[in-house]
Amino acid sequence: MSWTFLTNHAQVLLCIARNPRVTAHEIAQTVGITERAVQRILHDLHEAGYISHVREGRHNRYTIYADRPLRHPAQQGLSVGELLAVLMNGGTRATGEIAAAIGSE
Repeated sequence: MSWTFLTNHAQVLLCIARNPRVTAHEIAQTVGITERAVQRILHDLHEAGYISHVREGRHNRYTIYADRPLRHPAQQGLSVGELLAVLMNGGTRATGEIAAAIGSE
């Protein structure tokens, strides 16, 4: 496979949206990248204001700031939450754990 439709950054966000308590190891396995690459992406997303995390015991719980805009000019006016909603459930409003992860409730 030489290319994919979604970047690794988007794939990491999807993992977090599906499970806000996901570990870097689990993300790496799902996305098919190294844990070090996951850590760099998490740092990028945090620095850009797309995610935050709090420590819960030995794990992190992530929050996605769904109102943040997508970065590419071609998606001007669209938010991260709108993208995640489409990718996760066809555009319907997220509920429960997913809503908590992406901050859409």
